[in-house]
Amino acid sequence: MKRALVAGLVLLGVAGAGVVLGLLLVAPSGAPPAPSSTPRPARPSASPSPSAMDTAAVGVLAKAIVEAIVRHDSAAFGKLTCRPQSAEALAGLQRTWDAAGPVTATLAEPPEVRGESATAKVHVEAVGGTKDTPFPLHKESGRWCVPG
Repeated sequence: MKRALVAGLVLLGVAGAGVVLGLLLVAPSGAPPAPSSTPRPARPSASPSPSAMDTAAVGVLAKAIVEAIVRHDSAAFGKLTCRPQSAEALAGLQRTWDAAGPVTATLAEPPEVRGESATAKVHVEAVGGTKDTPFPLHKESGRWCVPG
């Protein structure tokens, strides 16, 4: 009987030591372990600051400008402007782009955002040469667009 009691106490001691050791390894130092039965309240995810949202929106707009130039798509470019463009203005832009032939375009650098204004510098390469064009951008009624 003594032997069974000693064996039981040893097993209980080993199990207790294992639990304590496990808690020490899991819990941050100096902090008591959180009870496993009580769920922690979920923290609401932090929304990006307005400047981060503006930076992202300007980046999307700048990429859309580059894409319109590469595809020679004046209609797509017209949708990026703050004010509707006349059919005549879009046709003139289309003629200019068609005459340029194949082009490559990239953002020369990340767009700069300054309050409700921004600049996207687009690097264009064509048979006739290369050019970096700064596109002014503006925020109107919560929407970023190309003025003019």
